[in-house]
Amino acid sequence: MERARVLLVEDDGAARANLVQYLTELGYDVTEAVSGTDALAKLRQAPFELVVTDLKMPGADGLEVLKSIQSLIPQTLGILITGFGTISSAVRAMKLGAFDYLLKPLDLEELRMVLEKALEFQRLHRENRQYRREIEEKYGFENIIGHSEAMLKIFDLIKKVSDSDSTILIYGESGTGKELVAKAIHYRSPRSNKPFVPLNCAAIPADLLESELFGYERGAFTGAHRTKIGRFEYANGGTLFLDEVGEMSPHLQVKLLRVLQERSFERLGGIRSIEVDVRIIAATNQDLEKAIQEGRFREDLYYRLSVIPIHIPPLRERKEDIRILVEHFLDKFNRSKKRRVDGISPEAMERLVAYSWPGNVRELENLIERLVVLKQEGTIQVDDLPEKIAGTSVQQFTGRFILPEEGINLSSAVQQFERELILQALQRTKGVKKEAARLLRMKRTTLIQKMKRKRIEAPAKEPAKGRGAESTL
Repeated sequence: MERARVLLVEDDGAARANLVQYLTELGYDVTEAVSGTDALAKLRQAPFELVVTDLKMPGADGLEVLKSIQSLIPQTLGILITGFGTISSAVRAMKLGAFDYLLKPLDLEELRMVLEKALEFQRLHRENRQYRREIEEKYGFENIIGHSEAMLKIFDLIKKVSDSDSTILIYGESGTGKELVAKAIHYRSPRSNKPFVPLNCAAIPADLLESELFGYERGAFTGAHRTKIGRFEYANGGTLFLDEVGEMSPHLQVKLLRVLQERSFERLGGIRSIEVDVRIIAATNQDLEKAIQEGRFREDLYYRLSVIPIHIPPLRERKEDIRILVEHFLDKFNRSKKRRVDGISPEAMERLVAYSWPGNVRELENLIERLVVLKQEGTIQVDDLPEKIAGTSVQQFTGRFILPEEGINLSSAVQQFERELILQALQRTKGVKKEAARLLRMKRTTLIQKMKRKRIEAPAKEPAKGRGAESTL
């Protein structure tokens, strides 16, 4: 194990020699400085974990050394030693970032303990920084993959809403990544060092959901042998993510509305109000406005939750993201499963793009994981795909389309079919829109409008050949 580096700053030669011997015996790598000025020079030359400095020295004193540490190398911890133990110097030292303050005559055992505490503090601080980096990597934009216009708008919205406390309602089908977006918002917010507490309202029976949310007191009901803290208390200071909030019973909707309004609640069987500071992010795959009309969801709660609505489109509506998602998952599972699948053939990718993905990104991720595990190495081909996907393609129009066994999203299929025909027409006419419109039996202005809506760019036109060139053929 590498020895911790300590810079010892002491102008008294005898005291310095004794401390160097003691610290070396404890296992520290000690560098000596005979003055504050000497210490500042050595701090610029090499890194140190700890600086132990006297207060009163000619030239730059110990406080100036501490001030330089704070501005130049804040990760280094300073410990001040002085025989002039005034309250004012102690206060100034702590304000300048001193880890601790010791008085002469020095107690060596006390010094040993302070040094160990300082190193433990540094270790925990490093681990916390590493943990924060891992959290940001896991829940940052790096894992919300997409370059479609819809996803770029979501990224922009996450940036704007993260530093607020407004409630957020995330809409999206199962598997679109609602919880991932909620975590990205939380871990980019000022609440990031507090808990992110998820609760799936559809996964817990209605009669147990209330106790999960609010907890209960001992003796509140048969079997309540001890007090239980609910998710609201666990999330205090942080974020509570209520997934599938549309499944919540009318009774619980009333209680949730009260917490949102008053920022307090009582545990089941309790009489004491508990105040909480919690940001609510809710998610649903339902049409809550329709649920309101049918009397299944409270309108006042809906407006409390949907201060900022975020809609995550299904994968079939952002097919331009499929290729980048496939590449991301291939890289992810090659590393985690220790495989060497180097890519996917154009024909297989065409099938993936054409498939409707009823399970959205989650279904695509699971498929790529399975393919990487089974393929082990090489290139994924059409034959490697499940039959329901391998048989899916944008087929040439023959007057008859065979409906796949698993069904199809008609709107998405029509949109994709139209897009492919427009691209083929533009390629055949080398980007000449007038000719492409003629092939498609539509006006040029109509074609241009469709190209803008579908974000289709015409291929570059080839330069026209002159008469002289034609005459030589």
